[in-house]
Amino acid sequence: MKPQPTPAAVGREGCLDGPFVQSYFSQSGESLFATPVDSLVKERTTEMETPLRKNPDLPLRNVRQNIVQSIRAYRVQDLQDAARVLGNHFLYANLAHAQTKQDILDLIATQFIFPAHFGKNFDALYDCLTDPLHKAGPQPGFILVLDQIPTTTKFDKEVREQLLDSFRDAADYWGERKIAFRCFYSFL
Repeated sequence: MKPQPTPAAVGREGCLDGPFVQSYFSQSGESLFATPVDSLVKERTTEMETPLRKNPDLPLRNVRQNIVQSIRAYRVQDLQDAARVLGNHFLYANLAHAQTKQDILDLIATQFIFPAHFGKNFDALYDCLTDPLHKAGPQPGFILVLDQIPTTTKFDKEVREQLLDSFRDAADYWGERKIAFRCFYSFL
């Protein structure tokens, strides 16, 4: 019958040491270490150096990849910086001087540099947010800002929702292609 180690044989940090352990392993022919100590130390060191979170400083880590949402706690400069860090396209439109649907579409077309054939309606807006960009090759992702959307009687809630729906549809389009499309908006 082989001798069993006792708690007294357990040394510092839970390691087995002492004459009892040495005699046990020499009599049994078993190895004290199943794997070399160097590989255990290296594995443990690597494990400890690996952060639990992938990258805690990654901008917009708490924002879904494909979303249209109020700008709320974000500043435009922070979003632009995030786009740079993430390697995304950044598109900004200041809509403060618009009064009507046509004004909005004109400003977006000018500030997003849409092609001359842009039809100035919500279907054409969707097409310009998806088709030409898709045909241009691989895309890294998009961060868009629609700043100060007017709340005038000529641009009422229903029309504002139609505008945002065009961007939501574009977010869905890019989401199906696994490309980030984040659109942030604010009202005047």
